[in-house]
Amino acid sequence: MCRKLAALLLALPCLAGAVERLAPTTLYVDPQSTAAIWVNSHPDDPRADIIRSKLAGQAQAKWFGNWSGDIAKAVGNYVDAAAKRNQTPILVAYNIPGRDCGQYSAGGANSITGYQQWIASFAAAIGQRKAVVILEPDALGQLTCLSAAGQQGRLDALRYAVEQFHQAAPQAYVYLDAGNSAWMPAEVAASRLAQAGIADARGFALNVSNYKTDQSSKAYGDAVNAALQKQQGYTRAYVVDTSRNGNGPLGAVWCDPPGRKIGVTSVVHLGGGQPEMQLWVKAPGNADGCRGKAGIFAPELAEKLIQGN
Repeated sequence: MCRKLAALLLALPCLAGAVERLAPTTLYVDPQSTAAIWVNSHPDDPRADIIRSKLAGQAQAKWFGNWSGDIAKAVGNYVDAAAKRNQTPILVAYNIPGRDCGQYSAGGANSITGYQQWIASFAAAIGQRKAVVILEPDALGQLTCLSAAGQQGRLDALRYAVEQFHQAAPQAYVYLDAGNSAWMPAEVAASRLAQAGIADARGFALNVSNYKTDQSSKAYGDAVNAALQKQQGYTRAYVVDTSRNGNGPLGAVWCDPPGRKIGVTSVVHLGGGQPEMQLWVKAPGNADGCRGKAGIFAPELAEKLIQGN
């Protein structure tokens, strides 16, 4: 049974494995983020100072996928580094089979069985330590690009993933990705989240790698929770990616649109409000695939995001 929550804990349904709320200053700033690596490699570049102060010095997520090698070692080393600084890391699991429906970030595990082994190792590597985990961006939003059997397989895989974190990483805050405010109706998102096992997760993530405003994301998150309450009888916490939403979206353009700007830096909100965290899930300056290879740091893109032009 969950222990009685103290004053600074979330005003949310008591979940097995729920832990006390993170302090605002404890999110991990990775000295090996893509922005930090670029700055350290280009100390004399005129853009280095602003990229160092505005991007490299901020807490942001690290993404793990089929490029990460031994996933247990990769995750374990990252969580170890954060723990040594008494900080909580933000991790993204991004290896679902059929990832990104064959688009710029195509790939993922070769099979559901392979994914189950991968995600089980991911969760076990976190173990009893604190972490924030964003689980499989786009996986629910892109569900309909799969066959009926493929859709069920993906939902089963996500549910298995949630179970692994629930059992092997009980102090991890796990958020299933639920797309963004323009992707699918709140009722559809709630139904897919429930089928993917959100009952045993901390909550859901919104606006990952997108540009929707904080106001739009909050309205959508509240609507998803209203639908969850109606359909399932519970609500969950949600977090919002604010890494590139400072100027909002450019219509429906999602792939490295011009004129965008970084948003609120990663922060945990005390007091039980929603969203419970605003996070830099997408690393600002990492290309979507249109102005550089997807996931690769582009300094010219980073500078424009900082300046908002």
